[in-house]
Amino acid sequence: MEKERLWSRDFLMISFSHFFIFMTFYILAVTLPQFVLDELRGSEQGIGLVITLFVITAVISRPLTGKWLEEINRRKLLNLALIISTICSLSYLWIDNYSVLLILRFIHGFAFGIVTTSTSAIALDIIPEHRKGEGVGYFSLFMSLAMVIGPFVGLWITTHISYVVMFMMVAVFSLLSLLCGMLTRFTKHVNRPSSEVVIKGVRRYIEVSAIPISIAGFVLAFSYGALSTFISVYAKTLGLERIASYFFIILALMILLTRPFTGRLFDRKGEHILAYPGIILFIIGMIWLSQAYTAPVFLITAGIIGVGYGAIFPSFMTIAVKASPGHRRGVAISTFLVFFDSGYGVGSYLLGVIAAKTNYHTMFLIGGFIMILTLIIYYLFHHRRQTVRAVTGTQNR
Repeated sequence: MEKERLWSRDFLMISFSHFFIFMTFYILAVTLPQFVLDELRGSEQGIGLVITLFVITAVISRPLTGKWLEEINRRKLLNLALIISTICSLSYLWIDNYSVLLILRFIHGFAFGIVTTSTSAIALDIIPEHRKGEGVGYFSLFMSLAMVIGPFVGLWITTHISYVVMFMMVAVFSLLSLLCGMLTRFTKHVNRPSSEVVIKGVRRYIEVSAIPISIAGFVLAFSYGALSTFISVYAKTLGLERIASYFFIILALMILLTRPFTGRLFDRKGEHILAYPGIILFIIGMIWLSQAYTAPVFLITAGIIGVGYGAIFPSFMTIAVKASPGHRRGVAISTFLVFFDSGYGVGSYLLGVIAAKTNYHTMFLIGGFIMILTLIIYYLFHHRRQTVRAVTGTQNR
């Protein structure tokens, strides 16, 4: 019966560890840009670099982590990375130089990549096989909640208190992530079958079967990067800085309300019933956000984007996992997250350049149109290929 349960003690512990580490990420993602401008007297182009450098090092660490997860002790790997991440989180309290901040972001990003890849792979081992879609949906909900609660907490503290208190909160959340990780009891991992040929070269780090959906994830993250990095600055240009944090609260609320049935729909009806409506809603929300000038429109678009993102992200991650052999799930997760993080980092930087040369309205409009590529890629690289395989399999019987 323990193996059939989804909401086990260990699933909760690893999910909360995942939640708290993403709280640190998203608090810093929305507050560091303003911190660079206000406290370090940095440039607008420097804003994007602070985020992009972090993501680049996370991307570098993910393929290595996917390989390490298959070869070394998972508990030691996770706990070591969590300790390094906690030390980095504490170090922000003493940052007073832009160059030192970049060095810290480099190290922190590497540890973050190891932690988030490890927690995802460990959660997949804990989730019962027949409830993968539902389990991944709920697990990713913890990250989605951090994605919206984190910015709200960060913006509220920096607006009403100070950057010092904000950095203290980041350190606290990092410590909580470490504690939850250490309390997780690790399940037995599915080992590589002895009859299977040992994979060598680049394929040791990348799961090829997860690449098609990972490309769609790259484009999704490219567009989403504009939201996470620039929504607070955009709200300020609209004179809506006081309600900027509520954008993320509404985003979280819609993800939370839709998550109970989206995972079950995936397991019972398949991924297409979630992916297509989710992508279309995300496109509509981004384009409408680009035309926002009033508080009601600004907040309504948050709800639309929240429903769309809440359907897309867990579906894409579950597709990547289910397309891969059981013993390669850690590598599959790292492959998907490498593409996702790369899209997030590249999108944050390039869309920031567009905003600097035009304006934020244009940036979000372009972000919405870029999401149309996700729709096309999903159909060509996943849906159509899936249909062709099904037809071929039927003909071969």
